[in-house]
Amino acid sequence: MLRNIILLIVLLIANTVSSQDSTKPKKWFESIQIRGYAQVRYNRLLETNQNLICEQCDRSWGANGGFFLRRMRIIFYGQINKQVYFYIQPDFASSVSTTSLHFGQLRDAYFDVGVDKDNEFRFRIGQSKVPYGFENMQSSQNRLTLDRNDAFNSAVSNERDMGVFFYWAPKAQRALLSELVSSGLKGSGDYGVFAIGAYNGQTANRPELNDNKHIVGRFSYPHKFKNGQIIEAGLQAYTGKVVLSSITKNVVVINSSNEYIDQRVGATFVLYPKPFGIQAEYNIGKGPEYNTSTNSIDEKNLDGGYILGNYQYKFKNHLIIPFVKYQFYNGGKKHELDARSFSVKELEMGVEWQPNKNFELVAQYTISNRRFEDGVLRKNTQEGNLLRIQAQVNF
Repeated sequence: MLRNIILLIVLLIANTVSSQDSTKPKKWFESIQIRGYAQVRYNRLLETNQNLICEQCDRSWGANGGFFLRRMRIIFYGQINKQVYFYIQPDFASSVSTTSLHFGQLRDAYFDVGVDKDNEFRFRIGQSKVPYGFENMQSSQNRLTLDRNDAFNSAVSNERDMGVFFYWAPKAQRALLSELVSSGLKGSGDYGVFAIGAYNGQTANRPELNDNKHIVGRFSYPHKFKNGQIIEAGLQAYTGKVVLSSITKNVVVINSSNEYIDQRVGATFVLYPKPFGIQAEYNIGKGPEYNTSTNSIDEKNLDGGYILGNYQYKFKNHLIIPFVKYQFYNGGKKHELDARSFSVKELEMGVEWQPNKNFELVAQYTISNRRFEDGVLRKNTQEGNLLRIQAQVNF
């Protein structure tokens, strides 16, 4: 009898402690999570022109390119308080030049501070993606094509900068934006329905070079219909002045400070693949661009965009996504030597195969025509085709 009473008391105490532990708030470090991904590429299959390269895309294009570790990222993140979220993402496959590879470099380092109880209104402070464009916001872990389009990515190299951004989205829309990524529909992530912010304008991991700050605004609204189909439409724009930091000797600039107007406005439309999808973006603007005829860097108009079609086919546990993308761009790239002048026409056709959530294999055939000219390459147009392969592991 006594033994049964003691056992009953022990069970009651254990149940009380268990109940207390379940309601006890987590310590901040218990909310930290870790994930990441890695990408390995080979770009030389069926290559027809080794002089066809894309510096902003992939440094293993062209002559002497071999197997290439494109990304090796580990992400630390967590909701450490009801109103405070943090995100840190280093990349251990950064290429500082064609001869120096696999350096560790900070990609993201920011924290979100919520204003209301549901964090519908929040400020993002630190180094993060600049809210301009859909494909720029889309993680390389989710994107179908191996590189981002020139037209939008030339706006913000590496997509990131130091700044402060305000994001707003209703609770239901935040849930939908998250679902578009977690369900495998290739969403861009939760960058709010409305965003506005200020940032340095020289891109990530580079010091500010003037007193001017870039201002950016974006509105992008996803809508789910009763039949389950989802579309998203958006508008975005930014303005500022950029200082060119890489200029060939004897190239003429418009002022001694190397400062140029940098402005753009763009539109986005996405029909999410259920099972057929369309993704299209177009932008126009004004910025620095090398002028071959005068050997100078001028302020010139630019324009460009892309359209991508894809289809999601599920076979047992396998997901197969064929896709085709056409892109074009006419303008300068302010982050490259002499604000290098570009005229790009490119067709990409490929397929992504996911046998499981942790592994992806992409094969992409690229047909490219690229004119890229600067103070060193005064007359330079390259055409060619190549088959590109990428293996990706998600963890």
